[in-house]
Amino acid sequence: MRRLFGSVRARATLGATLVVAVALVAAGAAVLLSLRSNLIGEAGTQAERSARAVASEVAAGTPYGKLSGLDGDDGPVQVLDEHGRLVAASEDLEKISGTGSGQVKPQPAVKPTGDDDDADDVGEALEPGEISGESVFSNGSATIDGDAEDYRFAAVEVETQDRGHLRVYAGSPLAAEHGAVRTALTVMLIGFPLLLGVVAAVTWLVTRRALRPVEGIRREMAAITHSEDLARRVPEPDTHDEIARLASTTNETLAALETSVERQRRFVADASHELRSPIASLRTQLEVAAAHPELLDLDGAVEDTVRLQRLAADLLLLARLDAGERPNDAKVDLAGLAREAVEGRTGVTVDAEPVEVAGSRGQLGRVLANLLDNAQRHARSAVTVTVRSEGARAVVGVADDGDGVPEDDREQIFERFVRLDAARSRDDGGAGLGLAIARDVAVRHGGTLTAGRGPAGGALFELRLPLA
Repeated sequence: MRRLFGSVRARATLGATLVVAVALVAAGAAVLLSLRSNLIGEAGTQAERSARAVASEVAAGTPYGKLSGLDGDDGPVQVLDEHGRLVAASEDLEKISGTGSGQVKPQPAVKPTGDDDDADDVGEALEPGEISGESVFSNGSATIDGDAEDYRFAAVEVETQDRGHLRVYAGSPLAAEHGAVRTALTVMLIGFPLLLGVVAAVTWLVTRRALRPVEGIRREMAAITHSEDLARRVPEPDTHDEIARLASTTNETLAALETSVERQRRFVADASHELRSPIASLRTQLEVAAAHPELLDLDGAVEDTVRLQRLAADLLLLARLDAGERPNDAKVDLAGLAREAVEGRTGVTVDAEPVEVAGSRGQLGRVLANLLDNAQRHARSAVTVTVRSEGARAVVGVADDGDGVPEDDREQIFERFVRLDAARSRDDGGAGLGLAIARDVAVRHGGTLTAGRGPAGGALFELRLPLA
């Protein structure tokens, strides 16, 4: 059963069919009840009309034998006296139920005495010749001349001058009501299953057509997973609906995943290349020193070791950032942090006003250190650090008086392992990770890091962060 209804199409078809079935059953029951009630009401009206016609003749003093309603053509009629005795009945009446008396043959009348304690309750007090304004209805059956049918009976009371208080029962057949209800029920029993079958078939076909693009997306995703070719994309249906938006979002996710994987591949390749140079240089120096101790370049070995240590630290930090490491919410005084960052550096001036931001003091200090390293590497003589607030953001500027960054390269320098030609020497240039790390940290703190032209014509790097 679980496998049978394991698809969205099967569950949608079942759900739609059940909803329509419940609605049809409820509507059919309401129609049958309404039809039966209306037909019974019409039969009751007809019975009341017949009962009042007979009551009018009785009130006018017409003898029982000459009452026009006793021919049995319009239905069974009974006239009972106040003691419940049958005093008049339809011709050929053989059996009756549902009225005040099951008698079919008239009984001798008893002259009313007015003080008979055994008399039945005669209902409301009426004047001689008056007919009751209310009718009492009941259901029963009667057999007339061998034909048995169900009837709707109406009872009307009448007061006569010489025959006392009488009650007239007249019946109207319910054959039409039974026939109409049976016909309607038959139509429903035949039509409802056919209608449910049509609903199920239409729902199945419409759902299959609607979900066909989803199956195409699934197959393509399975093929992409099997082939590991992230350049492929799932088909996007031209329907502008939820499925089309799902396909579009899936392709955007695939594009982002492809970019991320490609970035990781380049990162691994570039990291391997950057690590190979200092390791090879250090190994060469150590091998030479082992063979000829007098030729040991100790300063060069220390320099290569420091470079290797810094590169490893940068790679570890980038790995943590790529893994989604989030900064804490501690308050950081950027002015104090800037003054700490310039300690021990020559040719650097600080113009800072107290500004606080929320984030990691260590990571923000790393940003300032990277920016200062970059500025001092390219400055001719002076580097300026400014800290100020602009609206709801803190702005840290690091400017130098060097040649600056060409406008076309101002975004490229923030990519990993990217170094401009002037920065590619082992002595002066880094591994091309400092600015990339600085921008990643800025973004994870909800800020930005941009490159521009400084007041002295050199490069100006501006770090903008939300105020705490």
